[in-house]
Amino acid sequence: MKDYYKILGVEKGASPDDVKKAFRKLAHQYHPDKNKGDKEAEQKFKEASEAYAVLSDDSKRAQYDRFGSAGPGGAGFNAGQGAGFGGFDFSQFAQGGGFQGFGQNGQSFEFDLGDIFGDLFGGGPSSRRGRPRKGMNITVDLQISFKESIFGVEREVSVGGRAGTIVIKVPPGIESGQGLRVAGKGEPAPEKDGMPGDLIVRIWVEEDERFRKEGFNLVTELPVKLTLALAGGTTEIETLDGAIELKIPAGTSHGEILRVKGKGVPYESRGLTGTHAKRGDLLIVTRVAMPRKLSKKAQQLVDELKKEGI
Repeated sequence: MKDYYKILGVEKGASPDDVKKAFRKLAHQYHPDKNKGDKEAEQKFKEASEAYAVLSDDSKRAQYDRFGSAGPGGAGFNAGQGAGFGGFDFSQFAQGGGFQGFGQNGQSFEFDLGDIFGDLFGGGPSSRRGRPRKGMNITVDLQISFKESIFGVEREVSVGGRAGTIVIKVPPGIESGQGLRVAGKGEPAPEKDGMPGDLIVRIWVEEDERFRKEGFNLVTELPVKLTLALAGGTTEIETLDGAIELKIPAGTSHGEILRVKGKGVPYESRGLTGTHAKRGDLLIVTRVAMPRKLSKKAQQLVDELKKEGI
């Protein structure tokens, strides 16, 4: 008996979303368009598709959980007529069409691969049966600095097999791992009237030793001498906008947060009066440096402070 849950790599109690995500992952890995001539990948794609056809349907999933892949009559879920495996017409997969098979008592069921694969294979409505197929999407990686991720940047990327480059506008505040889509810059359509695929640019942000991002705020740590923490004063600190003078209040404690407004991540705020450009804040976490050794004079001064009750 085929274990459809094992084929998709999910638990028996997996949610419909988990089942769909697991199928999308396997379909992306073993799709015939990406593994031409690979019989093993073709077989894995067939098995994953068969498993999804059952587990994505509540009634068929309930029947499978009760009777197994053979079904109550022993004929199986896929006992209908047709080419391919178990009644499924596999030729439609390579053409980007829907998936059709036959359930109990010859009742047909169908799901649209375009709805499942989405932009993984340039699917969606344009790839449905009877419509021209969309070209494959192309994914490229782009590494940017932390500062560029905060303020945004324009970068040129090369797409394999093409002359020239494409200018990518990276918006301010982008997170590492996010993707930017450039419509129509993917693979050409495989059919005359089809649409080209898209270019997906995956952004990877380098870490910064000084700053980290928390929402629209930036966070940094500042070593502070004990005397400065006690008496207060000013010190120069670096921000992503350049150096500024920071006031340290008298009596600043270790781990205290000092806020510099408007030195964080740029963003747009939408309100009744329109869209306004704003920025988060810079949060500075103080790290009061305690001296490991004291000179004789410094020890005397500390002793004097003790007498004062400090």
